Amino acid sequence: MKQIAMSTLEQELPDRRNLELATFGMGCFWGPDAQFGSLPGVVRTRTGYAGGTSETPTYREMGDHTETIQVEFDPRRISFEEIVSEFWRSHYPNRDAYKGRQYISLIFWETDEQKRIIESVKRDKEVELDEPVETEIRPFAGFTEAEERHQKYYLKRYPKALGQLAELYPDTALLTQSTFAARLNGFVKGFGSRQQLLDEINTWPIAEERRDALRQVLLQLKW
Repeated sequence: MKQIAMSTLEQELPDRRNLELATFGMGCFWGPDAQFGSLPGVVRTRTGYAGGTSETPTYREMGDHTETIQVEFDPRRISFEEIVSEFWRSHYPNRDAYKGRQYISLIFWETDEQKRIIESVKRDKEVELDEPVETEIRPFAGFTEAEERHQKYYLKRYPKALGQLAELYPDTALLTQSTFAARLNGFVKGFGSRQQLLDEINTWPIAEERRDALRQVLLQLKW
């Protein structure tokens, strides 16, 4: 495999000042991390805990927090409304809270415009369900990143692939935060195809040498 210095793919993707955040919970965070990480326009995903009162939640001591994911996206490619629509399309928001607050349906807003969009999409969802939507809608008040083992969970179930990826991302933290890992995590969970990802890589605003390296990795990965 061709060796190439790749400090982080994100350095050559959209300026972070142009990106927006969406934070929400919809059950166990492993699946949503894969699902939203597969969406074109999403630059990064990370799992974590939010919505509670304890200052240092962990997976074993979550307290009154909820498993959440945080999605960093380019609004020029995917809108906040599309993110919110995908959120409600992908889970039933009125299920029983069988583990307290750990798996409740919860979404946060950071601006008045985000709040307006959430409320608008919620009304459409209530018409579709023909019942009130019980998702908690709250102002964003902080997010604690989950432990490393909970980041890109499905991708990490393939040690051979991780070994190959280490040639491009020698630091696990860089891999976890990368767009490429977000897409691969979605791919191994069944979201999207190899060809779709190859086609998308061709559109990424990075040097051709890096695009070529990523394409080679994708084609040679052993699962």
